[in-house]
Amino acid sequence: MQVFHKLEDIPDSFGPTLLSVGNFDGVHRAHQHVLGEIVRSAKDRKMRAMAVTFEPHAVRILRPDSDLKLLTPTPEKLRLLVATGLDAVMLLPFTRDLSLLTPRQFAERILKKKLHAREIHEGYNFRFGHKAAGDTAMLAEFGREMGFTVKVYPEMKLRGETVSSSHSRRLLGAGRVSRARHLLGRTFSILSTPGRGRGYGAKYTVPTINLSRYEELIPKDGVYITRAQVGKECFDSVTNVGNRPTFGADSFAIETHLLNFHPIELAPETEVEIFFLQRLRDEIKFPSVEALRGQIAKDVKQARRYFHLLTLTTNS
Repeated sequence: MQVFHKLEDIPDSFGPTLLSVGNFDGVHRAHQHVLGEIVRSAKDRKMRAMAVTFEPHAVRILRPDSDLKLLTPTPEKLRLLVATGLDAVMLLPFTRDLSLLTPRQFAERILKKKLHAREIHEGYNFRFGHKAAGDTAMLAEFGREMGFTVKVYPEMKLRGETVSSSHSRRLLGAGRVSRARHLLGRTFSILSTPGRGRGYGAKYTVPTINLSRYEELIPKDGVYITRAQVGKECFDSVTNVGNRPTFGADSFAIETHLLNFHPIELAPETEVEIFFLQRLRDEIKFPSVEALRGQIAKDVKQARRYFHLLTLTTNS
């Protein structure tokens, strides 16, 4: 998949294209459906399938005080977009100048002239142009004039819940990681590295890893059954997200206990990806470290049972 970082990078010979414009945060099931339709149609018509997204997220420019946390930072979003089979992604720099383009200017200058769009696929609530003044009806009107068609997709629901980035964020903010998994079409995860300054040597011989500071969306504080991908190795695990109140002053950490641990190679730059499978409980302030250890033993027992049942289900 080609990734273009500015419009000038796109060759004049690139296209014609079938495309979708959006933030694609999370690349959830509704995104996957739309992009899958684009890929299939583009192959049939011998055209290019493209997603047009923004860097940074538009909200971070238009409402910098919103403190938006992303489901998928850009590298992860690109990895997920690759998996859809797209020919290209336009990672459009979102600037104040871009935000000031009228809907007509955006359609004519970018969609028609730069991207050579022949067909544009968007969700029912798609908005574009300055102050989000453009909608799908306006886009279809421009298309009749500029030579592209517009396909609009209705709201997608699963078990009565809307499939959207904002709703997925709400679920994760409530700790409902298993429900978010259904909307995303995969297990929610965060990718980071081991915390700095912890004296990691060539061989890592204790079963607990603290992650480096992670700036994007994390689930609600609490204890979770997880899987941890450490470099090329995968471990069943239990992860605590929170401030560890038992130890006194708040000290936020994402701390993962590896269940099937064995000594591994670990460096400060080793990638650690934590997959959140199920929430166990809230974070609690215990009266003593001994009481905390007792609860951790119970958490580990629950997690082992979960993975045992998961293995039985998978093998049945």
